[in-house]
Amino acid sequence: MSASDQPPVTAPAAPDKGDSKALYVLLSVVFINIAGFGVIIPLLPFYAKSFGAPDWQVFVLFAAYSVGNFFAEPIWGRLSDRIGRRPVLMITIFGNALTYVLLAFAPNLWVACLIRLTGGVLTGNISTIQGYIADVTPPDRRAGRLGLMGAAFSLGFMTGPTIGGLLAREELGVAGFRPPLFFAATLALAAGIGIYLFVRETRHGHRDAPRRARLAGLNDALAHPIIWRVLTVTLISMAGFAGMEATFGLWAEAKFGWGPREIGFCFFAIAITAATAQGFLTGFLARRIGETTTLMIGLTLIFAGFAMQPFVPTWQLAIVGMVTVALGQSLAFPNISAIISRAASPERQGEMMGLNTAAGALARIIGPLMAAPLFMNFGPSAPFAVAAGLCIPALFMAWRVSKAMRRSA
Repeated sequence: MSASDQPPVTAPAAPDKGDSKALYVLLSVVFINIAGFGVIIPLLPFYAKSFGAPDWQVFVLFAAYSVGNFFAEPIWGRLSDRIGRRPVLMITIFGNALTYVLLAFAPNLWVACLIRLTGGVLTGNISTIQGYIADVTPPDRRAGRLGLMGAAFSLGFMTGPTIGGLLAREELGVAGFRPPLFFAATLALAAGIGIYLFVRETRHGHRDAPRRARLAGLNDALAHPIIWRVLTVTLISMAGFAGMEATFGLWAEAKFGWGPREIGFCFFAIAITAATAQGFLTGFLARRIGETTTLMIGLTLIFAGFAMQPFVPTWQLAIVGMVTVALGQSLAFPNISAIISRAASPERQGEMMGLNTAAGALARIIGPLMAAPLFMNFGPSAPFAVAAGLCIPALFMAWRVSKAMRRSA
């Protein structure tokens, strides 16, 4: 595609005080929205079992959301480059609220899977939020601010699972999961109102501009010496984590007899670690030792945390392992986004971020579907062992990213 075919999108203006204020409002909205999302994540295995679902259907319920997210993220990211960040954020967040309400009244597991699939389509807004942050942040500060976004995510996950565990009443069957789902819908609605009232537009695209070919962004990313390698890191490392995430509730139940409340408090400890690291450590390390080095340290910690889990004799050590994984993720994933934002042109931020999020969504499809036979055939700890093994090729690819960035400097 020639330069003349590119959509005539106005580049973002230099960051000003209004942009900074909107940024922190958006971070607050991220916290509210993710708290609602976090309410139901640790409850999903128990929600599925309330329908009498076997273990493999639990993994299908996890994967359904990511299937929708995989197809939607690049579209929403590209659309936010074209028509603006604000309308995409409002559509996706209000859609999120609706899916929680529908999930509360799902008559069976397969309808619940369809609702989760639709929810994945409607809530593919992570790349749009990252694009907004890139719009209003100088390149040398993006890792830090993306780390703040990660801290808002972590605080949301810290609050959400704890509330979900307290509100759920597993003994009531499906009806016992309606209070946390209604609470999640309320939080999502509040987040959408916050976007409408306080977040201004940073992109001013022409809606009648020529449309790019559907696969043009993917082709450009795969041809880019840095971006395709970073996408590979996301795909490999996230697949292992997603497989572990889908089995964690069942693993903890089998190993320690945990239920929704104990798992919620475990997520609380994990999120405290992640929020602290992303708020105070990620940006500092990226500025001092570089984004790729910080990424590799993060992947090493993820490996260590996963590798110890099959051997832990007590629940206290299991939490130490998960906290180590959370610390590694806090260092790794914001720097992946920062590397992409440096490598991508300003008018393509949302699209490239969308491809990275789509790679993560694809990993969240592969991970649970891979973890299901491992869990059932090789034991509850097998997904942890495989997740640790996948960190090794991810580390190698991150090292290649470092070399590619030095060559392009």
